[in-house]
Order: sequence, then C-alpha cells, then structure tokens
Amino acid sequence: MANNLLKGKKGIIFGALDEQSIAWKIAEKAVEEGATIVLTNAPVALRFGQLQALADKLGAQVIPADATSTEDLENLLSKSMEILGGKIDFILHSVAMSINVRKNKAYTDLNYEWMQKTFDISAISFHKLMQSALKLDAINDWGSIVALTYIAAQRVFPDYNEMAESKALLESFARSFGYHFGSQKKVRVNTISQSPTWTTAGAGIKGFQEFFDYADKMSPLGNASAESCADYTISLFSDLTRMVTMQNLYHDGGFSTMGMNPAVIGL
Repeated sequence: MANNLLKGKKGIIFGALDEQSIAWKIAEKAVEEGATIVLTNAPVALRFGQLQALADKLGAQVIPADATSTEDLENLLSKSMEILGGKIDFILHSVAMSINVRKNKAYTDLNYEWMQKTFDISAISFHKLMQSALKLDAINDWGSIVALTYIAAQRVFPDYNEMAESKALLESFARSFGYHFGSQKKVRVNTISQSPTWTTAGAGIKGFQEFFDYADKMSPLGNASAESCADYTISLFSDLTRMVTMQNLYHDGGFSTMGMNPAVIGL
C-alpha cells in the first residue's frame, strides 16, 4: 500500500537492467510513492536489458549515460532537470561491474587494467556523479543520494574478488562527499549494505547459490529481498530520514551482527 512518501519529489534511478534488478524495484516503488523519475543506464545495458519496458510502464524517460563519463553525467543531470521541471530530490546509484569476476580471474591473479575499470565503474563513478551534481547545483536542499553496497567491504568473501575493495571505496566516498554535500547543500548521502540478492549480476558470481543459502541461514530474519530493499531505500529518499547522512546502513536480516547461528551447522 502506497503512503505518498515521495509525493511531488523528482529523482534519477541508475542501474535498472531487468525485473530482477534492485534498481528496477526501487524505480517502481518510487513512482508508486508519488515520485516522478528519470531512468538511466549505460548504452550497452540499454541494448541488452529491458529498461525501455520499465520506462513505458512508469511513464518515465530514459537518458543513456556512461557513469564513468563526467560529460555524460552532466548531460544526464541537466536533461533530467529539464524533463522533471526543476532540481532533483533523490538519486539512486546502483552501478557495479567487474570484468575479473565475469572472466573468473582469481583474486591472486587479477588483471590490473580490468581492476581499474572495476573501480572506475563501481566506485569512482559515484564520486563523479556527486561532483557533477554539486557543480551544477542539481539537487534540492534536503535531497538524498543512496548507493548500494555489500558487507564484503568489511569482511572477506573470496569469490567477490576486487569488488570488495570497490565497495569499500564507494562507502568511503559516501562519508567524505556526504560531509561536503551536507555542509554546503543539506543533501544527505548514504549507502545501503544489502543481503545477497538474486539479480542478473549477482547470479553471475561463482558459488552464488551457496553464498545466498549461507547468508539466509546465518541471518535471524533471512535474506532481505529486492522488494524490501526498495522499501528501505524509499524511506531514505523521503523526508522521514532528513537527519540521516554519511551512514552505511545494513539491510541484511541481521547478518552483519551475527557471529554464529546454530542453523548453519545444523544444531
């Protein structure tokens, strides 16, 4: 049931690819809660994904943008303000990709050029987005920026590869840029550390089923779904969380606090 938490608000959603995407669920929920949005993804993702179908469903426009390109980001922000009729109230950064993971390169045998691309796409793009938004004064006072992350930024998950360092960098950018955005524009910046979630990207990680099942057993509430992540994200876009910023917020059914759960070892 909708509560009009985002009534009259305008936003940009990065990263929706298909119906399994967390960003897809967040876009649907944002519109359900009264927001008007623009959708964006990389040109290659637009060719292989289903973003236009989501746009048609939600009455939203799609603006292609390479998140690693400041020129593309500035164009996205400028056009979004034209389309939406003013400054932006919220932005979701759901952008991540590792060629090393896709090609099953071991952590101890990484291709460093690919690693640099991972960092640029999955983390540095977040800084570029915020720097561009600040430069253009594109976000309303008390606006909200949220990026999706994972607990591998703090703990070792070997098959997550260099994406772990990428998420750690992403979270650091949220804290550091959050200070500047908060003190200058009252804009809040947070990251959500989500449970393992069945998405097109997540399912491509080696051993993901076992990974998912372990987290589900370890967490007292089980793994958080993409739908529940959308609900949590909407709360951070809303005025109900105006004083929450520079935080890494765990949305994982309690996994992050657990040491051992008897369910994992069959007790």
